[in-house]
Amino acid sequence: MTLKPLIDAQTLLTLPARRYRFLDASILLPGQEGDPEADFRELALPGAIRFRINEICDHGNTLPHMVPGPALFADFMTAHGIDRETGLVFYDRAGSIGACRAHWMADLFGHDCAHVLDGGLAALQQAGIAFDALPEPAPHSDTAYQTRARYARLAGKGDVLAALGDPDRVILDARSAGRFHARVAEPRPNTRGGHMRGAVNLPYGDVLDAEGYFLQPEALVARLAACAIGARQVITSCGSGLTAATLTMALRVAGHAPGQLYDGSWAEWGSDPTLPIETS
Repeated sequence: MTLKPLIDAQTLLTLPARRYRFLDASILLPGQEGDPEADFRELALPGAIRFRINEICDHGNTLPHMVPGPALFADFMTAHGIDRETGLVFYDRAGSIGACRAHWMADLFGHDCAHVLDGGLAALQQAGIAFDALPEPAPHSDTAYQTRARYARLAGKGDVLAALGDPDRVILDARSAGRFHARVAEPRPNTRGGHMRGAVNLPYGDVLDAEGYFLQPEALVARLAACAIGARQVITSCGSGLTAATLTMALRVAGHAPGQLYDGSWAEWGSDPTLPIETS
């Protein structure tokens, strides 16, 4: 069975038993309230593990939750009995912001069989699906995890600088229009407002509906067409590399290549006074 990266609650019921593991990647955006750890203790899918984005990251970098080296990622997967053949389903308590970031990270390190549950646990609850009705999770694997990094999926500051003058590349910025145009202050101290020259603003909420589900593929195609992407390679960006992954998933669902994700995003760009910005 070949599944698309984004799956719905009903599809979850059809997964083969003892093939997949569920990973709770819930994370709070700045200003949000809640307790993902308490939610996980109270509401976890069968055999689920916590995928803590703020822990599975580069701890030597001062920027938030930067992608880790392959050894750290492999150690986490090995410690939880996941090998390259284990199917993965990432989910959030509601929505899919953390799950999309986790999925992008798994894809970066070469894990092909990985998916995001559209709408998260809330989707299961709305559909009336009991957690114990889900397929039995995959057993613990004793095989050490081996990464196969796809660093072409990752953009750094130099890649973004090069893209500013390249007509074949475009930057999609997932922040709000207020932040993109510097009408609203950035939430991180000492960070300038504005955007990269030539970037296109596509707030991540514009690819989701009011309940946090992704828009249907045809609606995403139209939304992305309005951004004049064409055949250009896309670099997604946001405040700190989280919601950029939501745009990456939207690209996939709409039939585009996933492009690259600028991991440092505006947390890096806006705090470096040597980098050019625009505000209009």
